[in-house]
Amino acid sequence: MNHVQRRLASTAAKLASVSPSTLSAFPPVESFKTKKDDFIKKDDFNPETWAAIQPVPSTALSAFAHRIGLASVLSSPDIVRQACTHPSFLPLYRQHYPQLAEPKTNAQFAALGNSLMGLFATEYLQAKYPYLPTRVLKAAVSAHVGPMTASSVAQEMGAQPLLRWHRTPKTPTTPAVLLPDALASIPRSLTAIIYQEQSLPHARDFVHAYFLNRQIDLRAMLKFVNPKKALLELVRKFGRESPKSRLLKETGRFSNSPVFVVGIFSGADQLGEGFGASLKMAEYRAAEDALLRVYLTRTPEDQIQLPSSTFNSRSGGIFAPDANEKEGNYKAPELAFSEIMYMSSGRSSIPSSGV
Repeated sequence: MNHVQRRLASTAAKLASVSPSTLSAFPPVESFKTKKDDFIKKDDFNPETWAAIQPVPSTALSAFAHRIGLASVLSSPDIVRQACTHPSFLPLYRQHYPQLAEPKTNAQFAALGNSLMGLFATEYLQAKYPYLPTRVLKAAVSAHVGPMTASSVAQEMGAQPLLRWHRTPKTPTTPAVLLPDALASIPRSLTAIIYQEQSLPHARDFVHAYFLNRQIDLRAMLKFVNPKKALLELVRKFGRESPKSRLLKETGRFSNSPVFVVGIFSGADQLGEGFGASLKMAEYRAAEDALLRVYLTRTPEDQIQLPSSTFNSRSGGIFAPDANEKEGNYKAPELAFSEIMYMSSGRSSIPSSGV
């Protein structure tokens, strides 16, 4: 066995998606070279490329469908194979098999699934955090269903060995295709397939189960340039008394490590509390804490209503629902106040975003 054949065997052993028993001839004829060929054509055969273009065994696709709990939806291995085939795989496939029919890719499924995941995440986060600023809401949606999260979920599902893709460099018209980008297309495609085969509520349940039940720290996404000024305007919007700072506790005032605890009050109600090595820092944190308490106000889970809950829960068109099924109940909530934002544009004379 020559060096190329040893590389081929070691590469195939590492890839769970390549089963030598499914191949008509293993090793392939291209891997055999004479000594004369070694001097004439070097690196003409690439074991990694050869392994990447091999079809994924149907047993691995069926096992994947059962592992993620979608065996009833992904009953055909072909639909799973299509969901795991990225469009970047086609040029590589054409290069080696120009005479054969091209495999189906998940391009359309991924585009539809991406829109559905954005819809489900936006309506859920808007209903759960009604006072969340718009820009922070967009960042929270990206954190829940964005490309990096979708890629991580695909790895947790065990979809990476089933992925068929090809690394593509950046061009003036298209971005580069990397492994996280290709992996992210698999959960998106699965969402679109569930929507196509079942219904929109079933696709929403899938996204909630794999994406929206994750804990994301939204506090880190809220940054204030001047929390005291923002809190003052916020209190005025509610028609309350202007906020006032009060020193609650202190220790070590005349030492090298003092600690001050400051509370911000509106009348008799305490809005926030903060600590720091100086009174100014404690007051800053107290105002920031008061703003976070408002912006991160959460609706109880049993009171959350989603607009998509009015859709038909059975398979069929949205505009032609089942006559025997009633439309879901939904009561639109009142619109929350617009967020108070200051001085993020870099021009002090124009008030803008402060979070």
